[in-house]
Amino acid sequence: MAQPVSIILTGDVMLGRGVNAYLLRSGSVYPWGNTLSTLSAGDLTIINLECVIARGGKPWSRWPKVFHFHADPIAIESLKLAGIDCVALANNHALDFEEEALREMLNLLDKSKIKHTGAGLNVTEAMQPALMGASGLKVAVVNFTDNEPGWAAAANWPGTNYIQVSLAEESLKVVKESIKQSRSAGADLVIFSIHWGPNMSERPSLLFQQFAHAVMDAGVDVFHGHSAHVFQGIEIYRGKPIIYDAGDFVDDYAVDPVLRNDRGLLFRLLVRERRVEEIELIPVLISNCQVNLATATHRNAVAERIRSLSAEMGTAVHSSEERLWIEANALRGRAQRA
Repeated sequence: MAQPVSIILTGDVMLGRGVNAYLLRSGSVYPWGNTLSTLSAGDLTIINLECVIARGGKPWSRWPKVFHFHADPIAIESLKLAGIDCVALANNHALDFEEEALREMLNLLDKSKIKHTGAGLNVTEAMQPALMGASGLKVAVVNFTDNEPGWAAAANWPGTNYIQVSLAEESLKVVKESIKQSRSAGADLVIFSIHWGPNMSERPSLLFQQFAHAVMDAGVDVFHGHSAHVFQGIEIYRGKPIIYDAGDFVDDYAVDPVLRNDRGLLFRLLVRERRVEEIELIPVLISNCQVNLATATHRNAVAERIRSLSAEMGTAVHSSEERLWIEANALRGRAQRA
């Protein structure tokens, strides 16, 4: 039997502002703490990049925007050190420093051979799937956002791959087109990554759940949501995982004392024969602009929360002293019952 391919997913990675200061002072390895070996050990590692990486550009000022996240090019070296294979760029920070910085970031990523999707110099580029391979498995990542509709890429206009979260055919049509494009390019596994919804929301709305189901029905294999700054429950829908929100992974954000957005997860998916066989959940903690593996109280709190939220969706998260995981037979069983 073929060896499984490990695909690592994280939530928001914001390398600007305070994290950027640490990068310049302490070096490109700093943000990853002791998660570095886990990240780099993945056959494929995919993140949501919640900042622009560039030397140039000026803060967006065409309409009011509170936060502008910018990292120096040393952040590219940081991504390479962590073995990041692909960054999702469709979010509310891709144009924080206008088109000049976006263009520079795209060039820096291309030169470093880091795949990207979700933003581009026109709508065709923004919609382009990121294609990768490992151990014979071909993976495509398609990336959308419902944030900042004014940043939607057009035929002759840089921007993001914007989508309205809706069950209307107008929205689902572009999802289906992306899946078709991915399959035509030879993808065995399609990951749908989306930056969506309100901040600090512990659970997806009914519409978001219905939309995620429709996306899976359209032919997606893995749903990778992010934006809420806190992780949400995992649903196994027809044998395939929906990660409604992966939460935060690296940032310098203020910590909500109740929702604890400093507590997060690294998601390791084991894929065999084009199907997700197991999901391992690795608790992490952000502190001083650095992410580390969570220990003791923090690990237990993360474990309890992901178990509770996932149980609400009918998903059992198993745990031992060493691991948190969703079993392969649970994935197969939900597929048979659907």
